[in-house]
Amino acid sequence: MPDVKRRKLSHDGPPAKKSKANGSHTKNARPSSPQPERAEAEEARQSTTVARKSQEIEEPEAEDAATPAGNGPDATKTFADLGVTESLCDACESLGFKNPTPIQTESIPVALGGRDIIGLAETGSGKTAAFALPMLQALLDKPQPLFGLVLAPTRELAYQISQQFEALGSLISVRCAVLVGGMDMVPQAIALAKKPHIIVATPGRLLDHLENTKGFSLRQLKYLVMDEADRLLDLDFGPILDKVLQVLPRDRRTMLFSATMNTKLDNLTRAALQSPVRVSISTSSYQTVKNLVQNYLFIPHKFKDIYLIALLHHFSGQTCILFTRTVNEAQRLAFLLRALGRSAIPLHGQLSQSARLGALNKFKTGARDILVATDVAARGLDIPSVDLVLNYDLPPDSKTYVHRVGRTARAGKSGVAVTVVTQYDIEVFQRIEKALGRKLEEFAAMEREEVMVFAERVGEAQRVAVTEMKNLHEKMRGGGKGGGRGGKKGGAAGGGKRDVMDVEEG
Repeated sequence: MPDVKRRKLSHDGPPAKKSKANGSHTKNARPSSPQPERAEAEEARQSTTVARKSQEIEEPEAEDAATPAGNGPDATKTFADLGVTESLCDACESLGFKNPTPIQTESIPVALGGRDIIGLAETGSGKTAAFALPMLQALLDKPQPLFGLVLAPTRELAYQISQQFEALGSLISVRCAVLVGGMDMVPQAIALAKKPHIIVATPGRLLDHLENTKGFSLRQLKYLVMDEADRLLDLDFGPILDKVLQVLPRDRRTMLFSATMNTKLDNLTRAALQSPVRVSISTSSYQTVKNLVQNYLFIPHKFKDIYLIALLHHFSGQTCILFTRTVNEAQRLAFLLRALGRSAIPLHGQLSQSARLGALNKFKTGARDILVATDVAARGLDIPSVDLVLNYDLPPDSKTYVHRVGRTARAGKSGVAVTVVTQYDIEVFQRIEKALGRKLEEFAAMEREEVMVFAERVGEAQRVAVTEMKNLHEKMRGGGKGGGRGGKKGGAAGGGKRDVMDVEEG
């Protein structure tokens, strides 16, 4: 292969940024479990024990485990060993990628050999580089505009994938365009007119441009990637994917990456891929990484806020993503935490796209150390230094659980996930454990007395949060009356209400 160390595709790209990771730490000692309301907690605890004994938890069988599960780097391999060219190896080194992860080790040589791929790996395993590096190397060999397309289920993930492409392709000046909903279509159309090398898009907005943007076509496309493919189908993008596939050339390479595999995905692979090679590094359909410490905390429902503050105090100084089930709860907890002097910021679907990106940026840069999120953030977000995931609300199923806790312990780093379980969550919690094929350890590093010392302050903060929520809802009702932004295609629906939320997100 010719020397392309400093080869340019066009203009100079942005410099690659090094990521800095923070470790995480939990106590090994396990003092007696806190019991804020002994009768209520003990009764629910006994029901948990009885239910557990009544059923055997079976180990899920590996679907096609080609490599031992895990996401840490393989010290026996280098990117050069996999066939990655020198300029891209330099980019990997500048980003701190010293050795490839298992999914990269298994996928990259296959992709460089020109084969379609089905990649099954848990979140945080380095999947983005596993498809980005082969695409960039193929682009170096035969440069052309509109070379590759990556489809992602969420807007935030699309932006992150684009940033990864630009960082890995910084020495070759790769150009990327991001097409997502909630943003004006006109600037996106202008970006397409500049003929980017790589397009990263959500399916709905891509179809909008294919149908409405003059002169835009993907007839010369060489690479298609569907990232988080199970989530693409969970969000009912199936019919849109069918339409997109119909306008793409058949003579292309296709890669599909997913944390899980199901019947819907089987149908998609038959429609989109040609004689694919299956690469799997998971031993279970619901695999989590080995360097993730997972605990549960069993408490009465009425003390959730108090225990939340005690947990955050216990993990003081660590960055945390706090997951809730609803938008209102995410916003309420953000108000509650701020009232207690914590630097929290919400991330949910009622914020405009610019506000969501702003919230992520503040969290990434350390301006906020707690991100209070609904499941809009549970997939694909690659934030290098998340030390802790707290499931304030139990996830509805095992798949969501895996995707939530996958926000920490990424790319070989360690992390902690603590799931709050109340007397109302026992059945769902047991289903999650069964799918994981393991019983989680109880988090027992706090005594009841050190928890309840926060009760008075939390009570005051709860009253402040209730008042703030009332004020917010009043502003939303007022803002919704004729306050929306213009009705041009591509604008956010309900603009007035989102503007109010944006003001309140801090």
